[in-house]
Order: sequence, then C-alpha cells, then structure tokens
Amino acid sequence: MADRNLVFLMYHEIELPGRPLCQSVPGYVRYIVSQSSFQSQMSWLARNGWRGLCVGEALANPSGNSVAITFDDGSETDLITAAPILKENGWRATFYVTAGFVGNAGYLSSAQLRQLHALGFEIGCHSMSHAYLDDLDQSALYREVIDARKMLEDMIGARVEHFSCPGGRYNDRTLHLAREAGYRSMATSRSHANSRTTSPYLLGRVAIMRDTSDATFSRVCSGTGLWKMRMRESMRLAARKSLGNSLYDRLRGSLLRQT
Repeated sequence: MADRNLVFLMYHEIELPGRPLCQSVPGYVRYIVSQSSFQSQMSWLARNGWRGLCVGEALANPSGNSVAITFDDGSETDLITAAPILKENGWRATFYVTAGFVGNAGYLSSAQLRQLHALGFEIGCHSMSHAYLDDLDQSALYREVIDARKMLEDMIGARVEHFSCPGGRYNDRTLHLAREAGYRSMATSRSHANSRTTSPYLLGRVAIMRDTSDATFSRVCSGTGLWKMRMRESMRLAARKSLGNSLYDRLRGSLLRQT
C-alpha cells in the first residue's frame, strides 16, 4: 500500500426497476443501492477525476484520487449492471462471490462468473455459504475459507487471491487461516481507510447503503468523517460480543422491521 489513505467501497446487489431482489429482509435491503444511485456515484467519481481500482491494484500501486470498488455475494447484477458501468469508465473492481450461491436464483451462474472474470474484473471469495465465521469450528471454517476458494478457482480457471468476511464477522482463527491458505488479503466491514501500515488481512471497507446521499458518498471517498462510523461500529461490536451473533441479529431485525 502506498503512502496514502485509500477507501475501499463495499457494495452488494444493485436494484433494477421491476426486478426482485435476491432477498427481501430489511437487514439485507438496507445494503442495496438502486441502479440510478450507483450510476450517479460512479459519474461523480469520473467527473472529479477519481479512479476505481480492484483490491489487487489498490494494494500494489494506487495513484492520485482513487478508491477500491468491491461487491459482496455474487448477485447477477454484478455482471448485468455494475460491470458495464465500470467498463465505461475503464475501471476495475473486485467481486467477492459466495461460492455456494453460484447458480441460485438472482445470483451469478458459473458461466456468468467466467464472463465477469473474462471482462478483466477480479474475483474474490466471500465464503461458501455466507456463514458467520467467528461461530464456526475449524472444520466448518476450512470449508468456508479453503473449499470455497477451490470451487471458485475451478469455475474461472484462475487463482482467487482475496477474501472478504460475511457480515464482517471474523476472529483470529479466520485471519490465520486466510493467511496460511495463501490469500493475499482479507477484507472486513470496519469503516476505516487503508494505508501502507494497514495489515492486508484487516482491510477496512465502507458500506454504501440504500440511504447514502451524494454528499455522504463524496465524504466517504475522501475518508472524511469515518470516525463517526467507527464509533457506531464500536457500539454494535460491543453488543454483538455481549449477545452473540444469533440474538444480536434477531434483535436488530426486529428493530429494522419497526422503522
């Protein structure tokens, strides 16, 4: 990582008019941006002289105003919506794919995944089943981190070098396994910019949400005000540690349904 801070943007599925989302629960929908919002955000980057990078580029040689663009899960809109917009600008991105979702309704098929890779985009691993990794024993963790990678590599015929943690949940065993497996990086969901002093196995990413305004997007890209996000994250982390993942998610889901 060069001597500068670089923000990694985290996207999920992109909403298209008349097309059902892969999931409809509030905790999922809040992470979904519309096609028009994504186009607007990418246009803002282009107008203001920013570049979109994949994770490999961001780690190796970021230059000027740039952000790393990442997607989680492997939704079909990665190929049919995000890829054309990114290609228009000559940018790359990293698509972290949940291996066990490939071929499911709304998600990339293996042929579409190969097509996305052939277009020059970087394919990363987002586990096998989207399980919370800090809940798993070593055997299950191996399946999510190692077996999922092999499945994706067999599909695209190329190395998969970058991993992202489902729900941002991980522990020391996850980090050590990702490193020992030969991944070049592991991305979390912690809202901080990355620099040359950031461990490549603790990369921060900032989620672009359904309600992210244009003004907020521009501040995120420049790394302004991320400390406020980190404060809120610290409160959520403390709650998850006290309650456990399952109870925490049930309570959060209940609150979201009431809003």
